[in-house]
Amino acid sequence: MSLIENIRQALRAIAATKLRTLLTMLIIAFGIMALVGILTAIDSLKNSINESFSFLGANTFTIERKWTEMQGKGERRFKPGPPLLYSEAIEFRHRYRFPAKVSVHAQFDFVAVVRHGSKQTDPNVSGWAADEHFLEAKGYALEAGRYFTSQEIREGAPVMVVGKDLVKKIFDENISPLGKFVTYKGQRFQVIGVLATQGSSMIQSTDRSFLIPASYARRNFLGPNSSWTVSVTVADVNQLATATEEAIGTMRMVRGLGLQEENDFAVEQSDELAEELFSQLIYVRAAAILIGIITLFGAAVGLMNIMLVSVTERTMEIGVSKALGATKQMIRRQFLVEAVTICLLGGLMGIVLGMAAGNLVSIVLGGSFVVPWVWIICGLLVCFLVGLASGLYPAVKASRLDPIEALRYE
Repeated sequence: MSLIENIRQALRAIAATKLRTLLTMLIIAFGIMALVGILTAIDSLKNSINESFSFLGANTFTIERKWTEMQGKGERRFKPGPPLLYSEAIEFRHRYRFPAKVSVHAQFDFVAVVRHGSKQTDPNVSGWAADEHFLEAKGYALEAGRYFTSQEIREGAPVMVVGKDLVKKIFDENISPLGKFVTYKGQRFQVIGVLATQGSSMIQSTDRSFLIPASYARRNFLGPNSSWTVSVTVADVNQLATATEEAIGTMRMVRGLGLQEENDFAVEQSDELAEELFSQLIYVRAAAILIGIITLFGAAVGLMNIMLVSVTERTMEIGVSKALGATKQMIRRQFLVEAVTICLLGGLMGIVLGMAAGNLVSIVLGGSFVVPWVWIICGLLVCFLVGLASGLYPAVKASRLDPIEALRYE
């Protein structure tokens, strides 16, 4: 009997016990859905994280305030180190001799509201204090208008560069925001530029941001003890390690640290931050695999039970097949093909549901749609192995039936 004929006979057997087979397929489907769904969401979120940190650029690193993890009772807490003051950031820029562009900036508001006339944004806008090298340090670009001049940055002029979402929210369609005035915390700013669309993610959204000169923000919105960030952009990514080492030495001198003292500031690269977040996703991945294994174990037990019942119900059929010349190997293969077919059908159902659920969760959290080919192949392979394991004992039992006793059954 050919494999195709085995599959046809398996489908006829499945159709004969629709309810029992459907319940088993649903158990398998839910197991695969949990496995593929969570892993799909993780893969999609990893892509989102990579896109988010790619804004910083591969040739950029940052120096910022250090946070130390504190061991608490069942919770993670972080203790802030001393702030990186504006005067220290400016002194670092003056002392740093490596051929690189140094940006001193700060995010001073995470829930800002910007108004124009009777319209206003939602309280989810980020406000940045920016200098002349901020765009390069963050990987941003302008779509329209211009950036701050050196004089505007030095004098702290009330000018603003806005993201696309702000333009859509507070300005009428087909009306250019350039030259118009907006209000933030009761102060008027003239819009001189619009940032190019970067998209949003789970980490940040350039489109929901606005930039003002650092000196203006320092004078009006930031206190003397506010912490600033220094971003260093080198021309060649191969110079990054050397530039980082020199930056650490320079900042240690600025902070007055002794030879035996540890750094009281943090140096971060975009790939390091992404890897740190990825390490937290390992536990979620392990939980998904555990849930999938437990569910599939239950499905395997249920499938084995169905196959044993099927052997009992088809005893006479097996006896007839043997009387007509069917060998033990043919009987074993028929029952194994039937078990594997049930598992693969349930697995396909679970993969479709898992992809839909995983991508839905990811899109809600700001991720993108992905097709997890690796997990699809792994899911089908797992279903194949579960089918073999569940059908092996019933298949062997069926092949060992005595044809005479089988024909006399019932």
